[in-house]
Amino acid sequence: MSETLELIGRHYENGEAIRVTIEGERIASVEPVWPERSVDELPYIAPGLLDIQINGHAGRSFTDDGLTAEAVADILRPLYGHGITRVCPTVITAPFETLARSLAAIRAACERYDWVRQMVVGCHLEGPYLSPEDGPRGFHPVDQVRPADWEEFCRLQEAAGGRIRLITLAPEVDGAIDFTRRATEAGVVVALGHTAAKSEDIRAAVEAGARLSTHLGNGAHGVLPRHPNYIWDQLAESRLMASIITDGYHLPASVVRVIVRTKTPLKTILTCDASPLAGCAPGVYPMGAGHAEVLDDGRIVIAGQRQYLAGSGVYTDRCVARAVTLAGITLTEALDMAARNPARLLGVEEVRLKRGSRADLIVFEHAKPGDELHVLATVAAGRLTYGSLP
Repeated sequence: MSETLELIGRHYENGEAIRVTIEGERIASVEPVWPERSVDELPYIAPGLLDIQINGHAGRSFTDDGLTAEAVADILRPLYGHGITRVCPTVITAPFETLARSLAAIRAACERYDWVRQMVVGCHLEGPYLSPEDGPRGFHPVDQVRPADWEEFCRLQEAAGGRIRLITLAPEVDGAIDFTRRATEAGVVVALGHTAAKSEDIRAAVEAGARLSTHLGNGAHGVLPRHPNYIWDQLAESRLMASIITDGYHLPASVVRVIVRTKTPLKTILTCDASPLAGCAPGVYPMGAGHAEVLDDGRIVIAGQRQYLAGSGVYTDRCVARAVTLAGITLTEALDMAARNPARLLGVEEVRLKRGSRADLIVFEHAKPGDELHVLATVAAGRLTYGSLP
């Protein structure tokens, strides 16, 4: 007999007091309630967060050479504490053998652990078909970036058991446009990122089926031509959604507001792009083929300089809270940008607070703009995976 859970709190869209009853993996009912105490004292209830770009946790990476199914589970499990119920484990530029082993380990974890299978909506392959230029390349190793290779990708997709759902590439690299067309036909979402593309490259990629700009405004040169440039071109392209990192370090508030107002909250996705060093103490650490440094203020940078970041040190709940003030949006909009919008991009179920929806929910406190989200409980596919129900 399936377990029944009951949550009481405020609906994240309108603040009304509700009771959510969960049976099995689905929401059985959502009903209004009249609590004895003030509604303002109740926590919020919202859909669980879906992050399309998380690279690792506490010193472990999804691109580690020795990645195992158990290590994948160890990286994923703490994400529940941040309200993340679905994720795209992100594998970055590396030799083919490393990529294949990493993707095979994620596949093995999905096959071994039911909760991992439910949490992993697909893999994000960020690279290796990226710009070799300093700045746009970011932390990706220059000796491993290479032209787009459809045959290589098919072998990687086989290793992943068909789980690569999103790939980020630079549209100017050799073979990228034909690759984009083939990937789109195969049902893989193509994103543009880590690019030094010209206007015609971006236009051609969108015509071939590209649908997203990966962490727009980052993975870029320190200095760009006033116009045109690849940030303006992607910002102006209405067929592209945009993901942005709203940790407070990757983008200043003015840029966040311009992107959100241009793309609109319906076509903007919040991601944390958490580094494998997220959760680590300040210091210099080996990461991939190089070294990264966790600074005292929480930033994670390519070691030896302070301009180029190497992912973020926070998770999606923090990015949701900071997006409210950075972008000047409502908490409802920020939550939808971190839950419903990525689901629409990937073509997976949008979690809604209604009967029959998948029961991926977070219960949290948030007093006012500027405050962090305090996650009290996370429910994933009807199972309490973090905290306790108030």
